[in-house]
Formats: sequence, C-alpha cells, structure tokens
Amino acid sequence: MMRLLLLEDDAVLGEGLRDFLQSDGHQVDWARRLSAARALQDEPYDALLVDWQLPDGSGREWVAALRRSGDARPILMLTARDLLQDRLAGLESGADDYLVKPFAPEELAARLMAVWRRSAGAPGGRLRFGPVEVDLQARAVQLQDETGAHPVELTAREWTLLQALATRAGRIVAKSDLEGLILGLDSEVSSNVVEVHIANLRRKLGRDLIDTVRGLGYRIHST
Repeated sequence: MMRLLLLEDDAVLGEGLRDFLQSDGHQVDWARRLSAARALQDEPYDALLVDWQLPDGSGREWVAALRRSGDARPILMLTARDLLQDRLAGLESGADDYLVKPFAPEELAARLMAVWRRSAGAPGGRLRFGPVEVDLQARAVQLQDETGAHPVELTAREWTLLQALATRAGRIVAKSDLEGLILGLDSEVSSNVVEVHIANLRRKLGRDLIDTVRGLGYRIHST
C-alpha cells in the first residue's frame, strides 16, 4: 500500500492510528513532535497525516511551508478544531482534506485512499500500462489479450509491489523502499523477497511491464 508519515502528539491516538493503518497494509512512521517530522519530511512518503496543534509548533503552518516549497504529496489535517473558519484555514494552508477529532479510523483510511487516488491522476482509480489495467479502488488487475480482458490473481505482497510501482509510474522505486512496504505485511522476509515477487509479477503480467534499474531499483514506464 502506502508509506505514511503520521504527525500526532497524543500517545493513545497516535498509537491507535499507527496500528490500524499498519493492519491495513501501510508502512507508518509516527512522529510526536514537529521537529521529528521536519527531520523526516524528505523521505519518500506517499501521504502525510498532520495534527494541527503540536507541543513545538503548528502543523498547519508546516503544511503551508511544504506547499510553498512545491511539495504536492497528499496531506490530511487532523485536529479538534471544528469551527468553519478553522476548517477553511486548514484547507487554505494546503491540506487536501480535514478530519475533526474524534473520528473513526475507518473514515481516515477511506479519506486517505480518496485523496491518494486523486493525486495519482487516475480516473476512477484506474491506471493502464499497455495490456495491464490496475484498479486501485478494487485492488484488482486485468490483463488484456486477443480474447479480451482477464482478471489476474495476485498475492498480498505482489499487489503491494505492483501498486507501489504503478502509482509512481515513470519513477525509479528503490529496492529498500519496496522491502519496507513488504515488512508491513510480514516481519520475516528474505534478502531476495523483492526479486522473487517482481519475477512473479513479470510471469503473470508480462516481462516488459517492470524494468530493473541496476543498482537503483525498479520502474514501470508511464503511458
């Protein structure tokens, strides 16, 4: 799924959100101070979950600074502020969505997927690479051949790798980042786990779908 940065100073809420998102297949780094989040902000996160009020600063002001710097990653603002002017201020700072505490973790997950699909630029959450169509919302893959489109069964690890590459089409994804995503599914992974599952994806979806960029990682070409 996704690599996420969660910025939340409340220990109970932060731990609960981290555990829930990890159980949903995401890799989550949890920062409890703005200073810790700033130290991590250049990591290749797919989305940021940001509390407004923090012991050492304003999450809203940090979001605004990220947007001024050209950072376009999806950002969800998490806050107890529920007045209309607060919601407007949060969105105007650059947040893609705004959740008022308390909220159900399931709602956070749904909103996260919604803003992430929009950021991927995929109508209806669908991406196409030649004969391969990836449906992000349904977590499904179809392969087109001369007889029509056929569903392709993927394991959880195969889907995680394919999704990570497909949503970053045209960019090289480091092997270490892919390993980190798989660690969110199973803490016991072998040193060649990425190579094994990339080989399985090529066997199921075509050898030309995924390029190996020697010494760097893997890439799916954008179409």
